[in-house]
Order: sequence, then structure tokens, then C-alpha cells
Amino acid sequence: MKATFTVFFEAPFWKGIYEREEKNKLSVAIVIFGAEPKDKEVLEFLNTNFIKLSFSKEVAAKQKPNIIKYKRLQRKIKKETQPKGIGTKSQQALQQQRELHKTERKETQKEKKKILEQKYFEQKQQKKKQKRKGH
Repeated sequence: MKATFTVFFEAPFWKGIYEREEKNKLSVAIVIFGAEPKDKEVLEFLNTNFIKLSFSKEVAAKQKPNIIKYKRLQRKIKKETQPKGIGTKSQQALQQQRELHKTERKETQKEKKKILEQKYFEQKQQKKKQKRKGH
């Protein structure tokens, strides 16, 4: 028997899919969580409510050799457990807002610099003209 439980976010809820494979037959149960569940909460939920899960009808599953070398498995586990950048959606939104503000600020600074350079250039030209007139 092989079983996996995957938790993922599908707007607006966190969902969990429990897949179990027994004798080349696959059955699935879906669990809907409200907020993002912690690992401890997921384990507690499975321990207390496993009997109440309603699994789908069994479907024939493809049998494939699942041979993963030890080091590759270690790398895969390490990659999955590493945090992936900024975690929450609100933090991601804040980061996007900062980047947008940064690009806008760069553009405005560029415009100000251009205007200032033009002003200095015109002042130099004015000075040259006054020197030629002899005043």
C-alpha cells in the first residue's frame, strides 16, 4: 500500500489530497482547510479524522517502476524542504509593490536629471552669448 497526502493552495482555501494506492487501484479523498495548516495540524487531522474521509471509487493505476537512487532522493527532499523565497501572498504583493515603486522612482529621477542637465546647458549657452556681446 502506498499513500501520499499533499497540501496546496487553491483560491480561496487550502486543500489536501489524500491518495492511496493498493493493489494497482487508486482512490482519492479531498480535504478542505480554511487557513494554511501547520504540519502538526495536518498530522493531528489525519490521526483523528481518517475514518471519516470519503474516498472516490477505485481506479486502475498505472504500474511504473519507482526506483530513485539514494542521492537523487536526498537532493529532491532537500529541495522540497527549502523555503522558496518570500512565503505568503501578502509578502509577495508587498515585494511587487516595492519593485514597482523602485522603477517609478528611477524613471522620475531620470527625468529630473535630464531637466537639470538641460537647464545647465542653457545657462552655459546664455553665458557664452553674454561674453560675445561684451557686457
